[in-house]
Parts: sequence; structure tokens; C-alpha cells
Amino acid sequence: MKTKLIDRLRPLMLGAALLTGVAHAAPQPLDSVVAIVDNDVVMKSQLDQRVREVEQTIAKRGGGMPPKGALDQQVLERLIVENLQLQIGERSGIRITDEELNQAIGTIAQRNGMSLEQFQAALRRDGLSFDDAREQVKREMIISRVRQRRVAERIQVSEQEVKNFLASDQGKMQLSEEFHLSNILIPTPEGANSAAIQAAAQQAGQVYQQLKQGADFAQMAIARSASENALEGGDMGWRKAGQLPPEFAKMLSGLSNGEIAQPIRIPNGFLILKMEEKRGGSENVLRDEVHVRHILIKPSEIRSDAATEQLAEKLYERIKNGEDFATLAKSFSEDPGSALNGGDLNWVDPNSLVPEFREEMARAQQGEVTRPFRTQYGWHVLEVMGRRATDSTDQAREQQALSVLRNRKYDEELQTWLRQIRDEAYVEIKLPGADQAAQ
Repeated sequence: MKTKLIDRLRPLMLGAALLTGVAHAAPQPLDSVVAIVDNDVVMKSQLDQRVREVEQTIAKRGGGMPPKGALDQQVLERLIVENLQLQIGERSGIRITDEELNQAIGTIAQRNGMSLEQFQAALRRDGLSFDDAREQVKREMIISRVRQRRVAERIQVSEQEVKNFLASDQGKMQLSEEFHLSNILIPTPEGANSAAIQAAAQQAGQVYQQLKQGADFAQMAIARSASENALEGGDMGWRKAGQLPPEFAKMLSGLSNGEIAQPIRIPNGFLILKMEEKRGGSENVLRDEVHVRHILIKPSEIRSDAATEQLAEKLYERIKNGEDFATLAKSFSEDPGSALNGGDLNWVDPNSLVPEFREEMARAQQGEVTRPFRTQYGWHVLEVMGRRATDSTDQAREQQALSVLRNRKYDEELQTWLRQIRDEAYVEIKLPGADQAAQ
């Protein structure tokens, strides 16, 4: 079945819709402020535009619309948290160059099997603005880098944690089961007293009963959930059992497709989970692995992105002219985990790598050195040294466990950090009919 472009692109983004532009055919009334957020504001035009996107998404799924007031407040809360992250990016000096943005847009078009011209034409057919699409991609890239600096780079997983995980029932389970989940989070305030906890528990129970009586889960998530993915209908995507707390995984294993679990108490509220699908179950699955080495050159305060690309290009030319890859990697690579080994990453699972690296590696022939390409970490030159299909070796299991544990910690830390920056910010909501809030 043919789907609209926006539906095919949506999984590429962090949470909000990728394409935000809608053609403005009629004159618009004067804009107004709907929220003051620290040193910035959220405008009513921004809110109305995002609400239209969410309504279009709901309509395409065939679900009923939540109450207008609930939808407006949910979308406004998302915009406030996005705004706070963009302000952090501004203060941190995070910039997205035109070259980086063009590359990101080109990658999105390529993943959809289109040239840039075809991509622009497809946007027009869907009534979407290319300029607004670029701006939203830019916003998402800034937010991604903010989260990388403030959350992902702080996460550490010890060797002992990996060993404990692999020895646990949970570690064994993650190799055989994977769940497609949706969630609804009914929050409790930080430091909530027993009365507030009881009120949240009652609210979660009411939502659960409505769901059991046939209420649409995605609609309820949009209207009632405080989770980061609420505006996506609570869709969490596919999660390995090992990415979830042990009590969750054990409970989810007993659920059938489409079944909804009773509310679960978690540190920041009550969680309602729905099992969309399950997959997996084979203990001995062959996996493709690639032996690869690379040189990473990072932009910095004293070296622009363009200068970084030029240095990577010079290293590429030196390798092509016969200089030793490993020697250059030891001298120039800024990947501390591989530089001393001549850039050697050993045998890796392609799925553990960022998409741009994985795609370049897939296109390269064995023994081929790629031209410089960019990822979120900087500019890379890589060489594929071998390919193999292998059973889950001990080393591969450890790498998979490390990835799972990092993802789990990241999910937990991200939610905590988002709540923290929201609680610490000054926010004054001016949306008519909304509760006034000022922190």
C-alpha cells in the first residue's frame, strides 16, 4: 500500500513529527504568546501548527480525536521541553552548519529512495514546506546533540555489570524475545506525598479501566500521558527484554499481542503498557559481523567542520597514495577506543553502529577505503577488512549486553533529565483555559 511521505519519514526523528510545514493559504490572525519559557517564548502559531500535525497523524491512524483542550496542553508541554533543550543548545554553542543540514536532508531522501529533487516534489505533493522541513530537521539535530552531551556521554557501564547481566535470567531472555510496546505514563511530582501518589494511582486505574472497556490506547496516550512519546500515541517501538527492568520483562512475557498490563508503579509515576507485538525466540541466530577500522576527526572550538572535513580528505588521499592506514590512525584518529589499535574496531555488529557509519560500511567492498563521511561524532574514513556470519559468540554477547545496558540507562536518565530541566525552568503558560504554571 502506498503511504504518504511523512508517514515513511516519521521513524527517523527523535519524537516530534519530521515535517512541520503546512501551506498557509489564508491570512492568519495576529500571533500571540502561549508560554514564556526561561528566555524564550512559544507562539500560538507554533502550537497550532504542531497540533495540526498531531491531528493529521491521528486521522491517518483512524483513531478518534482527544478533547481539544487536552491535546493543546499535551502539545504545548512537548513544545516547552523542546524549547528548553534548544536554549541549552544555544548556550552550549551547538551549531548545525548548512553542510551538515544538507547532508542530513540528503540522507533522509536517500533512505526513501529519492533524489533531493524528488524529495522536494514529494513534500509539495503532501502539502509540506521544504524550508520548514529543513528547520525541523535542524531543531531535531540540535536536540540530539544536546542529549548526547548532557545524557549519553555521562552513562557508564562497568565490566561487572555486563557479566552480571549475561549471567542473569534477564540477560538470557533478551537474546530470545523482543517486544513492540506502547505506554501511558501518569506522573507523580518529585517528592510527592502519599496523597499525591494515591491520586495518581486512582487516575491510572481509571485510564486502565477505560482501555479495558475499549478506549483507543493511542488516543488516551495523546490526551493523558506524560511520557516523552505521548504525541506518538505512546509508541515505544521495539525493545529487547534486556532493555527493560526485570519485573517488566517477566510480566510482558506473559502478555498476548494487543493485551494491556495493569498500571505499574515506577519512580516518577504509574506506567500502563500495551503489548503491540512480540518477535524472536530462537537461541541460535546467525548474525552478520564486519571487521572494520576507521579514523575519526572531530570538529572543535579551534577547528571548524569544514577544516575537519579537509583534514579527513587529506588523510584519505595519503592512504590512497600508499601510506599505512594503522599508522595514520594512531597519529590522527580522535576515537580513544580504537586509535591506539590503528583504528581497528575488530568484529562489530552493524546494528550497533550509527546509521551513517553502518550504511557506508555496507556499501564498501572488502579492502576498500571510503571517502570521508560525517556522523554525529565527526568525520570518518573507514576500511572494511572482512565480513562473516557467526553464531552469538561470547564477545558478541558482551557487546550486545553493553549496548542494551547503555540504552536502558539512557532511557532512564533521559526521562529524569527532561523532568529536571522542566522543573528548574521558569515557565508561565498563557494558553487560555490551561492551568497557570510558573517555576
